[in-house]
Amino acid sequence: MSLSLTQQEADALLALDKHYHGSDRYSFPSLGGALRIPLHSEDNREEFSLDITRGRIELRKNTFQSRARKAVILARIDIGGPPHRNPDGEEIACPHLHLYREGWGDKWAMPLPDVFTNHADAWQTLEEFMAFCNVVTRPPILKELFT
Repeated sequence: MSLSLTQQEADALLALDKHYHGSDRYSFPSLGGALRIPLHSEDNREEFSLDITRGRIELRKNTFQSRARKAVILARIDIGGPPHRNPDGEEIACPHLHLYREGWGDKWAMPLPDVFTNHADAWQTLEEFMAFCNVVTRPPILKELFT
């Protein structure tokens, strides 16, 4: 299976409704923790993953990403980390959003769009990220004290 997609394929996968079909309940990761949650298309023909990663030291550092076909990152938000340097040399401050770009994967970042209303609130940003990625049937994630 190829890890590269056409832009049309990537856009279609990002737009596809995603569903959590499992029965597991998850806790928002603590510092230094990570969570990988399997998602599927309505017809179960496509598999996705919602990944949540927390920084070890910096409370504000969070990464939320949506993957398709096991390894293709469709979208990723980085919060509380260093700036990102795009392939053209432009530096993008954190927080920022990475979207799949044909031929480049997730190498390009852009400032966080206005649909993300409060990046200081990790829980709210996760909820908005799931909406952005069309996670329709959401996994049960328990909010922890330092979420």
